[in-house]
Amino acid sequence: MNKQTIRSLSDDALRGKRALVRVDFNVPMEGTTITDDTRIRAALPTIEHLTSRGAAVVLLSHLGRPKGKPDPKYSLAPVAKHLQTLTRAPVKFSAETRGAAAVDATRTLQPGEILLMENTRFEPGEEKNDDALARDFAQLGDVYVNDAFGAAHRAHASTEGVARHLRPAVAGYLMEKELAYLGGALESPERPFIAILGGAKISGKIDVIDQLLPKVDRLLIGGAMACTFFRAMGLATGKSLVEEDRVDMAKALLDRAGDRLLLPGDALVAPSLEQAARARAVTRDAIPPDEAMFDIGPMSAERFAREIAGARTIIWNGPMGVFETSPFDAGTRAVATAMAGATAAGATTIVGGGDSAAAVAGAGLESRMSHVSTGGGASLEFLEGKVLPGVAVLDDREE
Repeated sequence: MNKQTIRSLSDDALRGKRALVRVDFNVPMEGTTITDDTRIRAALPTIEHLTSRGAAVVLLSHLGRPKGKPDPKYSLAPVAKHLQTLTRAPVKFSAETRGAAAVDATRTLQPGEILLMENTRFEPGEEKNDDALARDFAQLGDVYVNDAFGAAHRAHASTEGVARHLRPAVAGYLMEKELAYLGGALESPERPFIAILGGAKISGKIDVIDQLLPKVDRLLIGGAMACTFFRAMGLATGKSLVEEDRVDMAKALLDRAGDRLLLPGDALVAPSLEQAARARAVTRDAIPPDEAMFDIGPMSAERFAREIAGARTIIWNGPMGVFETSPFDAGTRAVATAMAGATAAGATTIVGGGDSAAAVAGAGLESRMSHVSTGGGASLEFLEGKVLPGVAVLDDREE
């Protein structure tokens, strides 16, 4: 990674200073209860590095989509309470994100203390990357640290704009780790290098397929997006989800990829999701007209597992089926289990956030992957070869 990180900051640059850290605390909640604190825990190494060096840590984050105005449902106050259970450092909360009261709250913060500001998206200028708001955010710290990989693909006032007005601007440990794993896989993977792509639509993954095809030894396709490829091969797909306007594109990809692109050989089908009890496996050329594919079949799950076992670098983004509904979780679980086995055998395994990360966590296999990304959209855009604005704006590393 060619950006400076918090490792670049001397103790003198931190002691007694306010470290303004953009974190990604956009966590799932039921009422005021946090149901998954993975993203909060992922930020702890950066927060603890800063507090242990005598910095007062000021945290900025968004939560949900409050549409640019305060909404109690999206307050970060419960997150501050939860954070206090994860760290010994005193955690305070500010109901303001800008203005004199907000700045005063940061200035009275003692070294080693943490202050979480209210939801940045309560400000209408946040998602517009408003320069006046970015300047106000810059008043809250003496150094800027971006550790919010999950929001790095958005050019918002708290992720990109603020760094234009507050230097040094460096990456946190989580950001560094995300970019090291994803960047390393793309730039210098140990081979064989395979990518597994799933999910509902080919349209959301076209750019990823384009980027990965020249780099990988094998590209495995699962999920409903496989049905668009089936249609491109002239196969009947029954009531399965097919993107009709992408069939020609799928055909062109098949021609270009040759045997590097591996599609499921069988499918788990049913008349509907509600009739999951009637699920059965059929070969891909025998999907009935009144049924739909909801998962890859057992034969494909085994084939995919063999490919994974033989690889040294594996990137996975997107489930193999409707993994929230049994038995259509079998393909996704098979991939997760095979990746855990590959990790144990010394392979580098990277799960690209979103549904794949949820599936791995649900299977209890999170700790058995080399890296599980905290940012679904950001990891996808990184794999597409796009520049992440929240990373591009940070200080360059001196060569």
